[in-house]
Amino acid sequence: MRQEFSSRRALCLAFVLLIGAPLPAPAAPATIDLPGADVYPESITSKSDGTLFVGSVAKGGVMRIPQEAGQAESFIEPGAFGSRSIFGVLADDASNTLWVCSNDASMLNTPGPSKVEGSFLKGFDLTTGAPKTSARLPGEHTLCNDIAIGPGGAVYVTNTFAPEILKLDRARDRLEVWLRDSLFEPPKNGGGLDGIAFDGDGNLYVNTFTPGELFRIDVKGGAPAKITRLQTSRPLTTPDALRRLDQSHFLMIEGDGKLDRVTVSGDSARIETIADGFGAPTSVTQVGETAFVTDGQLPGLFSGSGESPRLPFRLYAAPLSPRAD
Repeated sequence: MRQEFSSRRALCLAFVLLIGAPLPAPAAPATIDLPGADVYPESITSKSDGTLFVGSVAKGGVMRIPQEAGQAESFIEPGAFGSRSIFGVLADDASNTLWVCSNDASMLNTPGPSKVEGSFLKGFDLTTGAPKTSARLPGEHTLCNDIAIGPGGAVYVTNTFAPEILKLDRARDRLEVWLRDSLFEPPKNGGGLDGIAFDGDGNLYVNTFTPGELFRIDVKGGAPAKITRLQTSRPLTTPDALRRLDQSHFLMIEGDGKLDRVTVSGDSARIETIADGFGAPTSVTQVGETAFVTDGQLPGLFSGSGESPRLPFRLYAAPLSPRAD
């Protein structure tokens, strides 16, 4: 009898411990569908709580996907605050701002939801979506592509149609050319600067879309210094979004279907493909141990061929495997 009682007590104790233990976090879905036949997502970002934000090139506006819901909802309406086609998006938790690149992409056969000309960096409240900031890229050849937050909260953007990186003067809501260099000159009928991210030491990394190159820009006292073209372990094919993972590692998209981990060592960069087979990927963001990738299908849109997109537009969840190093 005593042995039976002890066994029952042990079973009850195990049951109490089991039901009292925290449940494991739900696994990220393999895909998330985006509603609409004209989304064509170009960029994705995430808040620290895992909320996703996705911008639309053709329709305009930004969708929000709360982690607990897993379904897309409208956050920034198309055309709001003078916005047009949405390219880069970046959630800035520190300033509670969603930064977006808004462009007149009519030269890419994409008129967008409004008639506003030019390229702009716009800021919206990250919680409510209320408009906060609007700054136009200076010059005649502009396409605001992607965004990075530097040390001290400074905001930088790439101009794909000119060899320029711009920095926001927040006091005046004005973008100024921070660096212009012929190394970033876009080729004829091609794209130049694209992805942009800072490392843990405060140095800036950028890639170029058509040439397929990766650069480090040393930053001294907030100003650009030496520019180094990094030797990549293999050639890059239309590199796009660039997001920092940690001190010297980045996530990067290649337009031929790859999600890469980039490891920088000295003046070299090892390119490790961690997921492949995406149709036409355009951007990536990290939530915990998962990378979310947009399948933008932009070549069909920009070509003006009238080719119908594969529906629904989707986000793909890719597990981040341990680093090879």
